[in-house]
Amino acid sequence: MYENHWHCDAKPFENTPDPDYFYCSPKHEEALSRLLYAVKERKGGVMLTGEPGCGKTLLSRVLLKELNSDMYQFAIIFNPRLSPLNLLQEIVYQLDGDSRHSSKIRVLRAFDDILRANRNRKRSTVIVVDEAQAITHKNCFEELRLLLNFQSNDDFLLTLVLLGQPELKSRINDLPQLKQRLTVRYHLNALSEDETSAYIQHRLKSAGIHHQIFSGEACREIYYLSGGVPRRINNICDMALLVGAAHGTGEIDQKIVGDVAVDLEEVPV
Repeated sequence: MYENHWHCDAKPFENTPDPDYFYCSPKHEEALSRLLYAVKERKGGVMLTGEPGCGKTLLSRVLLKELNSDMYQFAIIFNPRLSPLNLLQEIVYQLDGDSRHSSKIRVLRAFDDILRANRNRKRSTVIVVDEAQAITHKNCFEELRLLLNFQSNDDFLLTLVLLGQPELKSRINDLPQLKQRLTVRYHLNALSEDETSAYIQHRLKSAGIHHQIFSGEACREIYYLSGGVPRRINNICDMALLVGAAHGTGEIDQKIVGDVAVDLEEVPV
């Protein structure tokens, strides 16, 4: 809607997990390196936590992009509000497309067959559970832990990746047997003020805009209002570009950002 005004190829601040728009801040680089290490070295379990909107889901998509699809097979659970059996069924279905396994014993046998077939092909199996803090059945965590019992003599046959909001840490702390299996962990913090400015410029450049549209004062105001949370930055910047285009301006200043924040009911964090 405003692309012609700003001469961009696409909207720069969409809240979709598009790896092409990934901004690799030092924090995100560290998080990605730990995810890659856990998967490539078959470390068993890894947990990535962070405030809502910090980029955990996007990191999982970047992880998929970084890994050779011929060497890894993924099952990604986006909505973990499932019963323990349904969770296992969904994992197996994503890995082999078979939804006929109705009993737990059949599901586990099918899962074992998948793991060993992948192992024979020198292929790794990766299970990603997004929004893991939303798991409602405590037994789901136990089932996930037990999946890590699928091992060869020298390493794990799968990697379990748990992504979640900060409360996931407290839930895992209450499950010491699972906690011990999550040998790689990282908490993703929000961006700093300088990183927020760099993030905004990176998103603009990724959309084909190679000059600065947001003034320095506007960037500082965006950081103040968003607390450096990428999703909140995106919301403010997207609406600011819309308002700026409607007003025919060539730059987004602090006033536009402030007006947009009022409309979005954004408050400093």
